Amino acid sequence: MMQSVDETTFSLTGVSKDYPTPRGPLTVLADVSLSLRAGDAVAVTGPSGSGKSTLLYIAGALESPTRGDVSLDGINPHRIAEKDAAAFRNEKIGFVFQDHCLLPQCTALENVLIPTLVSSHSRDYRKRARELLEQVGLADRVDHLPGELSGGEKQRVALARALVRRPRLLLCDEPTGNLDEASAGMVADLLLGLDARKDLMLIAVTHSSTLAARFPRRYELRHATLQPAGA
Repeated sequence: MMQSVDETTFSLTGVSKDYPTPRGPLTVLADVSLSLRAGDAVAVTGPSGSGKSTLLYIAGALESPTRGDVSLDGINPHRIAEKDAAAFRNEKIGFVFQDHCLLPQCTALENVLIPTLVSSHSRDYRKRARELLEQVGLADRVDHLPGELSGGEKQRVALARALVRRPRLLLCDEPTGNLDEASAGMVADLLLGLDARKDLMLIAVTHSSTLAARFPRRYELRHATLQPAGA
């Protein structure tokens, strides 16, 4: 049965994260819950060290919660075998980091295609990769190496790479943090104007109040808890 776009397709339920210290457990996240439907876009703000990146890594199955559940399209990636979880991340989740993490020896097109290399249909993605680079304004930069691109252009390549496998969930960790004002605005325009937004769920963690203000849903991480912004 096809899933209705009105159904919750991603959720964090009672998620907590503790780290051991000589003085006992340090709680970074405490009973955090969040649900998203297709088309939702959420910004999470908070001071450095508040747990924003930890929240994102748990949502993206890069780090396990101490307690609580994560669900994407009915699957908890923390409760399946690591090999299956890696395949799940690659297919269902796109990541954009503050540092674009492009391979310096690869062209823009080759960098976008990296997530598809493990797919049995990797050849079919070349056309999509070119189309995505065109959509982010880099049609004339397809064969350029990262060293030949500006910071904003590199981040747009990273965004195209995150979208190439048509993920269900896009996670952005300070996506405009290293960019000048003009480049940051362009990346924000792209994030919030994606053609895929009707099917995609987006979570961005950021220090930027300018970026967060553009999101329809905004939360703050304070004292390890997630609260609606301004509450």
